[in-house]
Amino acid sequence: MAQNGRGKNSMMANGTEAEIQPVEQDEDSIVELVKAMAVAAFIALLIRSFAFEPFNIPSGSLLPTLQIGDYLFVEKYAYGYSRYSFPFDLIQFDGRIFGADPARGDIAVFRQPKKVGIDYIKRIIGLPGDQIQVKGGILHINGTPVMRDFRNSEEIKDDGRSSLYKRYIETLPNGVQHFIYEISDTERFDNTPVYTVPEGHYFAMGDNRDSSLDSRAQDALGFIPAENLIGRAWFIFFSTEGIGNKCDKDGTFAFVTSLGCKLIEWPQAIRYTRFLKRVNKI
Repeated sequence: MAQNGRGKNSMMANGTEAEIQPVEQDEDSIVELVKAMAVAAFIALLIRSFAFEPFNIPSGSLLPTLQIGDYLFVEKYAYGYSRYSFPFDLIQFDGRIFGADPARGDIAVFRQPKKVGIDYIKRIIGLPGDQIQVKGGILHINGTPVMRDFRNSEEIKDDGRSSLYKRYIETLPNGVQHFIYEISDTERFDNTPVYTVPEGHYFAMGDNRDSSLDSRAQDALGFIPAENLIGRAWFIFFSTEGIGNKCDKDGTFAFVTSLGCKLIEWPQAIRYTRFLKRVNKI
């Protein structure tokens, strides 16, 4: 019995130690978890700043190339780095480092020159020194009309209205081909003055030519300074049509019925065929 008693006391002693040990282990685990999260966040920040950053397409200005609801990765290193390359503009400096020139036809993300904090995505059409003009809906670069080949007409809903769009393949002087949309050749920006692109700047346009606020709107956007470039659009990794307010429900069981609706509608709204699609490929 005495032996059993000593064994019990020993177990109690061990039990006391066992009660203290998990507290220390829990504290160590929390510290290690915080460290791991900090390292992960730092790595993610590095990748986002120097390699790839995700963007989503909120408007139809680049239809038919990019659709509302496309999610794509942008190559941050393609044009080098400026203060706009980093989240929240944390690193402030002038100009670009490891700079590289965009090619005509690149789809580029850039900081809106006239609106602080807003990123735009357009196609680079004009390079420094170029003369750009649109006459009768036809793009002219340095006085030469850019060839476009009519493909078909499509009924498209854009910004809440349905319009009949003509779809063309446009071939830029360097051989880059891409689709464009035109409602007609008599819209607002279908006859413009000649724009001479200043040194260190670029001329950007949307592929949806009659529904794009781009460098043709000099007061609203104008020429794109080289330091405003953020990166080159790479590939689409996700795309959805969205469900709008289709699953908004009323009543006692609104949450349950809305959730059930979303579980059905969300998968159907996904554009699976657009996954992993290269942006600059026709």
